Amino acid sequence: MKVIYPNQINIISGAGGWSLVLFIISLLLTVLFSFPMGIASAREIVDMAGRKVIIPDSIKKVYVPSAYGSYLVYSIDPSMLVSFNSPDKQYLNKAVHDLPDIGKLSGEDKQSNLERLHAAKPDLVIMWTTKKTSPTQPGRMAETLDQLNLPVVYAVAETFNDYPEIYLFLGNVLGREERAKKLSDYFRKTLTDIKNVVEKTSQKKRPTVYYAEKDDGLSTECDDSIHVEMLKYTGDTNIHRCHTSGHMGFEKMTMEDIYKYNPDFIIAQSREFYNSVVKEKDSAWQQVKAVKEGKVYLIPRTPFNWFDRPPSFMRLMGLKWLTNMLYPDEYKIDIIKDSREFYSLFLGVDVSDEEMKGIIYR
Repeated sequence: MKVIYPNQINIISGAGGWSLVLFIISLLLTVLFSFPMGIASAREIVDMAGRKVIIPDSIKKVYVPSAYGSYLVYSIDPSMLVSFNSPDKQYLNKAVHDLPDIGKLSGEDKQSNLERLHAAKPDLVIMWTTKKTSPTQPGRMAETLDQLNLPVVYAVAETFNDYPEIYLFLGNVLGREERAKKLSDYFRKTLTDIKNVVEKTSQKKRPTVYYAEKDDGLSTECDDSIHVEMLKYTGDTNIHRCHTSGHMGFEKMTMEDIYKYNPDFIIAQSREFYNSVVKEKDSAWQQVKAVKEGKVYLIPRTPFNWFDRPPSFMRLMGLKWLTNMLYPDEYKIDIIKDSREFYSLFLGVDVSDEEMKGIIYR
């Protein structure tokens, strides 16, 4: 840095000189206040929504309001989370067992949740969005994020195919590049392997699937809904066809609809429905092809649902399970072995064969 001595002041005392000084001061203030409070050392990144964000060089703790996002960050490094919400922590890393669920930053509990979040002292907020074109939060949520005085980055998942890129992006943001690349590579390979299997089977020969929701099994989803996205990856196998625009989900079915569809497979969310059809032999369902052929399956949901609600990274294991079920000759995997490896890699827990059988065949 060049020092200006008293005898040099006359050089800058003119109008042009003072303009230069003011410009330098303005530049320094701009740089200073472009950094969020508390960031001593920082770098600029471009998040997945195309926004330039200044984040700390070293990030130790993060707050992720979305379940989808927090589960994915968990798979990278659970020790970085300040908040976590999961009803089943038996097969999760101990790092999240005692974490609070800080909750949403809106609604009646907003103020108390903000206080809890400030006490947790995260370095960064990671927001989850499904659209690159509208990454910012509307109205009160935007104001709340501003109040946090923390850098905010957006991860964007328009489709399941975006997950490998999300892993790479968050790995860079969190300083966990090697770990994130390993998970991203696993994702890409699995999606490629399944795509190759499905493409070998003509559309006419692909099995049909009915996704049974609720305890009576008479609710389902449109084929273009995110809730049945995995059925797109298994060859567009969802038997119920409609468009989500104008539909709220949980489409109501009748038994006449089910008889008309006569699906090859039924996958069920509700144990009550599964038991009534498979174990109690509900007579109304016994004439449906999938039931007659013993192809009704209860979706695994430990520690997160393998198929839907919430649609998290755990769907990758669900996709392997589903593809093996629909194309057993083409996609030959040892589902117990593969599931154990997945739990070890993504969840950081060791699960025995017997435990995994209980998860899958509960």
